[in-house]
Amino acid sequence: MGVHNRSRYGRYLGGPDPLAPPVDLAEALDAVAEDVMAGYSPRSALQEFLRRGGRDREGLDDLAGRVQQRRRELLGRHRLDGTLDEVRKLLDTAVLEERKQLARDAMMDNADRAFRELQLQNLPASTAAAVNELASYDWRSTTAREAYDRIKELLGREVLDQRFAGMKQALEGATDEDRAAVSEMLGDLNELLDKHRRGDDTDADFQEFMARHGQFFPENPQSVEELIDALAQRAAAAQRLLQSMSREQREELMSLSAQAFGSPELMAQLDQLDSSLRALRPGEDWTGSERFEGQEGLGLGDGTGVLQDLAELDELAEQLSQSYNGSRLDDLDLDALARQLGQNAAVTARTLAEIERAMQDGGFLRRGADGDLRLSPQAMRRLGRSLLRDTAKQLSGRQGPRETRVAGAAGEPTGSSRPWQFGDAEPWDVTRTITNAISRTVADGGDPGRGLRLAVDDIEVTETEARTQAAVVLLVDVSFSMAAEGRWVPMKRTALALHHLVSTRFRGDRLQLITFGRYAQTMDISELTALPARQEQGTNLQHGLLLANRFFRRHPSMQPVLLVVTDGEPTAHLLPDGESWFSWPPDPETIRVTVAELDRLGRAGTQATFFRLGDDPGLERFIQRLVRRVGGRVVAPEAGDLGAAVVGEYLRAHFRGRPYDDADWAS
Repeated sequence: MGVHNRSRYGRYLGGPDPLAPPVDLAEALDAVAEDVMAGYSPRSALQEFLRRGGRDREGLDDLAGRVQQRRRELLGRHRLDGTLDEVRKLLDTAVLEERKQLARDAMMDNADRAFRELQLQNLPASTAAAVNELASYDWRSTTAREAYDRIKELLGREVLDQRFAGMKQALEGATDEDRAAVSEMLGDLNELLDKHRRGDDTDADFQEFMARHGQFFPENPQSVEELIDALAQRAAAAQRLLQSMSREQREELMSLSAQAFGSPELMAQLDQLDSSLRALRPGEDWTGSERFEGQEGLGLGDGTGVLQDLAELDELAEQLSQSYNGSRLDDLDLDALARQLGQNAAVTARTLAEIERAMQDGGFLRRGADGDLRLSPQAMRRLGRSLLRDTAKQLSGRQGPRETRVAGAAGEPTGSSRPWQFGDAEPWDVTRTITNAISRTVADGGDPGRGLRLAVDDIEVTETEARTQAAVVLLVDVSFSMAAEGRWVPMKRTALALHHLVSTRFRGDRLQLITFGRYAQTMDISELTALPARQEQGTNLQHGLLLANRFFRRHPSMQPVLLVVTDGEPTAHLLPDGESWFSWPPDPETIRVTVAELDRLGRAGTQATFFRLGDDPGLERFIQRLVRRVGGRVVAPEAGDLGAAVVGEYLRAHFRGRPYDDADWAS
């Protein structure tokens, strides 16, 4: 008879799903970079994304909202007089059964019957006082006596359940031996805690205690410190429960507690336990209170559990706020989150933590010399690629994914190939490269059919027509009006897309980014991306053109290409001492020196394109005069189309009017 292997499948419970797809950082990186370009620090931008979440994923704010909703539900569902209600019901049952017995008992002395009936009739309105008054009553009814004795048992189980979760159910129907075991455990526990307070305990003491009484501690603590943590959290919750009751309810329960199991020694042991825990964990909240407004009564043990839940929810709310120094999502208690909000919430939090970890530890954010987080070159490249892809879609006029080929950036293929040299960016001639590898393998006595290894000398690249390399200056206006009119982020996105295009597709070109406000300055792409908006008056185009002229002179063999993005007329220029002179309306001297600087660029054969943002008539007239002087072009895009306009003009200048396609540059 054959043996059949059987497999059983169930939910994976060993941690993160091993088959889950890797965390996609594209959305997070795009969101972070967008906020960085808008003026947030990378740290704040990352925190904002984690709070907001993604398109298909909850964020920290969503989880925090669910935590607060769960808290409101607990407070709105419950009230704290459940134990008092149970005691009152048992007391009413005992009194009713006793009266029935008195009415049935024909052999009883009439005077005795009358006295007993009067005693039952005049019981105090207070439940605790009535229970205490009946402590010495000689019950005639067995049923009544059992109901009254269950009050003592109930109170004992409840006061123990306040300190030890699950004790109410575990001691239901307990025998004298069970109660003796509890008393012994409390005595040993107080002795252990007392030794710990003095520093006299050892690990052997803890292990011996757990060996004898471990069944009372389902939390399964692994050290005396873990044991104290668990006990102190519940004891503090029990104190907050009492503080949350009305004064009358609290006094009733305190009075009733003396009846627990009919054993005053039990309360003395619990008082000693509370005292030790307060001393060992003073940082717990021993004095807080909550306002319960529901209709579902809670016993002491269950109420303490709800107070623990509320404390856990408060701790989760603080963790989710990430508002304390050094906060990280790794601080989140995922087990507590799963207990309170369900497993899906824990999965969401774990994913957010993985995103944070990957962004900070995976090379997308790095610390600068000042200690602040910044977008790394890797992040800038990834973002630039994404922006360039968006720009390609705008230029093509078609939406959705497109197949593109990676082409060389050195011109049209000639049909020939040549050996690869260091620095070549042309595409490989695959056929000739493989042929070279086969020929070399055979010449060395090898068998190409058993495997082929490429060597550097095998590689040939496609030979292309020579083309003119370009020195490109992107001059961007960073005056405050750019930020005020919503053009700040589009300007940065444009610069990043162009930078990525030049650095990856047209490596032979040289690109210089220059900003101009009150003054002009050269910037690398990471500086420009993180540049905050400043309330600074002045649009010093003359200074920007001066820096562009210097850059072009450093690359005399390249075709100079000037791309200027601005939304205002020049209102500042440099004085002979290097100071910036500002004037509004524009000073004639500002216009004169700006035009003179542009004329120098025109005489050098610079291809100039001005991108006019906004509808200012003065700016329109001024730029039209400028382009007529140098034979340039004017483009007036909307802010959202700026990137496509700038990249399109760069490509037009680059290919000198020859039609181009995405395949010439996009990947």
